[in-house]
Amino acid sequence: MRLFTINRVLIRHGLDEVVLATHLFRPVRFLLYLSPFYWFRKNKQTSFAVRVRQTLEDLGPIFIKFGQIVSTRRDLLDEELAEELAKLQDAVPPFPGAQARTIIEQAFGKKIKEIFTSFDETPLASASIAQVHAARLKNGDNVVVKVLRPGIEKTIRRDLKILYTLAGLANRFWKGAHRLKPLELVADYDRTISDELNLTREAANASQLRRNWDNSPILFVPRIYWELTKPNVMVIERIYGTQVSDVASLKAQGISLERLGALGVEIFFTQVFRDNFFHADMHPGNIFVSPEGQYIAVDFGIMGTLTTDDQRYLAENLLAFFNRDYHRVAQLHIDSGWVPKTTRADEFEAAIRTVSEPIYDRPLGEISFAHFLVNLFQTARRFDMEVQPQLVLLEKTLVYVEGVGRQLYPELDLWATAKPFLENWLNEQIGPKAFVNRVKETLPQISENLPELPLLAHRVIKDAAEGNLEVKWKSEELAQFRKEAKQSSRCTIAAICGGSMIISAALLLSVAPGAVIALSSISTISTILAACGGIILGGAWLKSG
Repeated sequence: MRLFTINRVLIRHGLDEVVLATHLFRPVRFLLYLSPFYWFRKNKQTSFAVRVRQTLEDLGPIFIKFGQIVSTRRDLLDEELAEELAKLQDAVPPFPGAQARTIIEQAFGKKIKEIFTSFDETPLASASIAQVHAARLKNGDNVVVKVLRPGIEKTIRRDLKILYTLAGLANRFWKGAHRLKPLELVADYDRTISDELNLTREAANASQLRRNWDNSPILFVPRIYWELTKPNVMVIERIYGTQVSDVASLKAQGISLERLGALGVEIFFTQVFRDNFFHADMHPGNIFVSPEGQYIAVDFGIMGTLTTDDQRYLAENLLAFFNRDYHRVAQLHIDSGWVPKTTRADEFEAAIRTVSEPIYDRPLGEISFAHFLVNLFQTARRFDMEVQPQLVLLEKTLVYVEGVGRQLYPELDLWATAKPFLENWLNEQIGPKAFVNRVKETLPQISENLPELPLLAHRVIKDAAEGNLEVKWKSEELAQFRKEAKQSSRCTIAAICGGSMIISAALLLSVAPGAVIALSSISTISTILAACGGIILGGAWLKSG
């Protein structure tokens, strides 16, 4: 029934053309043009991107959330489609407050009045996965209670199966699948939404972020009440502030928008490089501002991390861009393995220069650093750059951060704000200070193993002097070579055996009529030998490749 509903929605929005465009249905595509329904369709003039957005909206919250996540993959999507999918809003009708009350009581095994002095059944906000209610604890703390939608996991698993099925069909029959990678997109969505279904995980993310920014004057993260947190219910400190997109209210409070814009960039780069733990869902709905001009973050379901190598390569790449050192950028991509080692640095450098140079001479308000990164990744894909999931998440967050910053202060110079931060971070990572810090970190391990070094050295020298020193060496290439050599040897033996049997069959047929063995028996034996020899010889040929 769900597949039938999806088909009906696809047809209503004219996306049946997408299905009929696949090579499987292309021979019968002409039937579409014979249908009066096609020629009198109301949305015939609507663009493809708009129809995709409308389809996802009609299919419900799970598909809306999928569209939102796909919209961040600007390295794979057309610009128009990505912009249209970004308009999807994850707001759905709330479920009854009485039902939320029941879920909370079942989670804690208590009546709601034993937990809270007050609980508002009218939700503050409602989304596809959960909704939130205001409440007050027995100690007087004002809190927000986040409750998962009843039956949402079952609904998600059902729709995920359908998405995997549709992605598999697209992968098989759609010529553009190699670029969009539908199965990869659905798998990414599966991982993301599975994390969001566990509120304990979100609570842990919030606690880590709060610890990283404890007592910070620029970012506040609300407290988690762990004793009141379950996989389907989370209680968190209630925050009071103005949504960052409400520019008029922020101005009325006398908050400096220029300062806010710069602080947003500082918070992002600090999370990425200092903490290696960044809020990866920083759209305006999840960011508030206190009357004192302090950022307040909410919704911690999606967080990002980078490896130390990724951090360093990313910082060096960004600094090389700031300095227009395109050869360095190309070489860093090759050294990091983001593009194949066989890539010619000069060709890659020329492609990067083509993307980068046009933006430097444009007015500041027209330069989008986030979109520039998107164009860079698209260029790198021409050189077989594999999409790095952690970088895509970072790119998505940077799009949000820059969008918020520009909304607050259109003349925000993200380049100038980020450059000093990156330079200081790199100095700490590769300068004398970094060397001293690494020595301090490894000193306990070195001091633990140091007493054993003289004894180990003595054993090595003694074994070498007595001729007992053995070197064990393993190589994947050598092991593969040995395997291929054995297989080749077997194929050769089989080919010799098969050929010998065929030759023996031919010799038997040449036996004179006066032979002891009857001619019919000779023919039968020869046929069997020839058939067996042919099978063995054919098998040896196939195995030899």
